[in-house]
Amino acid sequence: MADVLGPAPMSAGRIAMITGGGGDIGGAIAARLVPDGWTVIVADRDAAAARTVADALSADALSADTASPGARRVHARRVDVADPADVEAFVTAAATEFGRIDAVVCAAGIEPPQDLAAIDVASWDRTQAVNLRGPALIAQAALPWWTRQRSGSLVNIGSRTWLGGGHPGYAASKAGLVGLTRSLALELAPLGVRANAVAPSFVRTRFSEQRGDERMLHDYAERVRAATPMGELIRPEDVANAVAFLVSDESARITGEVLHVCAGSQLPLFLG
Repeated sequence: MADVLGPAPMSAGRIAMITGGGGDIGGAIAARLVPDGWTVIVADRDAAAARTVADALSADALSADTASPGARRVHARRVDVADPADVEAFVTAAATEFGRIDAVVCAAGIEPPQDLAAIDVASWDRTQAVNLRGPALIAQAALPWWTRQRSGSLVNIGSRTWLGGGHPGYAASKAGLVGLTRSLALELAPLGVRANAVAPSFVRTRFSEQRGDERMLHDYAERVRAATPMGELIRPEDVANAVAFLVSDESARITGEVLHVCAGSQLPLFLG
C-alpha cells in the first residue's frame, strides 16, 4: 500500500541551534530546516525577535507534523554570543532539555560601518566578540555533547569580504572565522563532527538596512548586481539552502570548506 503521507523527513528527531535566529538570514535558515524534520532552537540577543520567528514557524510546523501532531518543533531562546557565561548557560540548558546537539549554525553578526580612521577600540572589540569569539564559544560549549554523541555539524555564517575586503573590523572578523572553521574541522573530525562556513555576498536584510538610507542601499545593491557574473543579488533563502545542505547527511564527507553563495562574485576577477 502506498505511503500517502510521503517519506519521513530526513532529519526527524535532530536538534539544531541557530544563533542570530531572529534576523532575516537566521530566520530563513530556521524556516528551511523545519520542513526537513529538524527541531530548531531560534536564539538571539533580541528575545522578542527570536520569539516572533519561532511563533511564526511553529504554526506551520504544528499543522504539518504528521508524525507528532501538536508537537512544538521551534523554540525561542535568548543568548548574547559575546558573553561567555551567557553562551555556556544557553548551550548547556538547551542541550540538557533536548538531549543532544546535532547542528549548530552561528548566524549572529554585526558590522559597524567604520573605515580605518573611524575605528574605535570598543567597536572593534565588540565586532570580534560577536562575529569571531562567539562561534568559538558556542562550539566550545557544544564540545562535551559532541564528544558524547560522536556526531554533529557546525556551520558558521561568514562573508565574501574575507576574500575581497570591506569595513576593516568586519572583514577581519570574517577572515578569522574562516581560519576558526578550518581549525575546528581538523580538531572535531575524530569526533565525527564537521565544521564548514557559508560565505554570502551582499544580502538585503533588515541588518543591512540599518547601515544607510534607502537610496544608498539601492545604489550599492545595483553596483553589486552589476559586478556579479550571474547578475543576481543573494537572498536569505539562498544562504538557508546552503546551510541545509551542509547540516544534512548529503554532505557527510564535507568538512573544512567555505561555500560561497555569491552568484560568482567570489571569483578573482570580481574581488575588490
